[in-house]
Amino acid sequence: MARASGPLAEALARRAVLLDGGLSNQLVAQGCDLSGGLWTGRVLAERPDQVEAAHTAYARAGAEVLITASYQIGYGAPEAEVLLRRGVALADRAARAADHEVWVAASVGPYGAVLADGSEYRGGYGLGVAALADFHRPRIETLVEAGPDVLALETVPDTIEAEALLGVLAGSGVPVWLSYTVAGGRTRAGQPLAEAFALAAQAPEVIALGVNCCDPQDVGPALEAAASVTRKPLLAYPNDGSIWDAAGGRWHSPPTPPVWDVPAWRSIGARLLGGCCRIDPPAIAALGARLS
Repeated sequence: MARASGPLAEALARRAVLLDGGLSNQLVAQGCDLSGGLWTGRVLAERPDQVEAAHTAYARAGAEVLITASYQIGYGAPEAEVLLRRGVALADRAARAADHEVWVAASVGPYGAVLADGSEYRGGYGLGVAALADFHRPRIETLVEAGPDVLALETVPDTIEAEALLGVLAGSGVPVWLSYTVAGGRTRAGQPLAEAFALAAQAPEVIALGVNCCDPQDVGPALEAAASVTRKPLLAYPNDGSIWDAAGGRWHSPPTPPVWDVPAWRSIGARLLGGCCRIDPPAIAALGARLS
């Protein structure tokens, strides 16, 4: 079957759409080594067949959007342009092989991801809007040229980076979604969420906005903040409530699994729903059953 025939924005206006889950945990489950600064990008460089297999696993679980392995590939990385284009091509191939319509979202991770020190969970890198725009512009241009259906501006920790990303894309007409990573009702850098979402509320390129890679318990309040400043479709793809230990290179699981209050999220306006780190294909299949 061909990749999704219509724009993702049109689908979101009609119904909920199921995202995929954590690419990193699926690659680990397939026996891949994610060590080093490129993270999933290492597998993209060394074992691209495994990246395609991971995308295929999520498509078979019912995912309607596949997010590429470009999250942690900074433009200065060796062969970065080749890897960025390869990531889109592999997701595209898995999408075309699926038995249902599937869109491809090119991941544009935050500057902090390239530092590989957990900075995306803190923000406040000490760089201004102009410097961050200069960092993001080349890889955004490369990803757009590769032809995904949408850009996923994801795991954004603060409003400074959001402003830089939106500035690069202003006037481009390229469809994007913007998702902050949040904690305790604020961005990871501590900014009020209503103000953070207001930055993107009027941008014509933004087809959806919301949160990702956060505790499921933080999703509802964040969506409420977004709904207070926009009527655009909202999105949520949290992790399993674990906390990333950058120094130790591992996740610390919560004592009890947090509740995913999907009906409440949908009532607030969430239309694009899936999972982030440590959310696997069976969990996505179960989420898809709840959406349908």
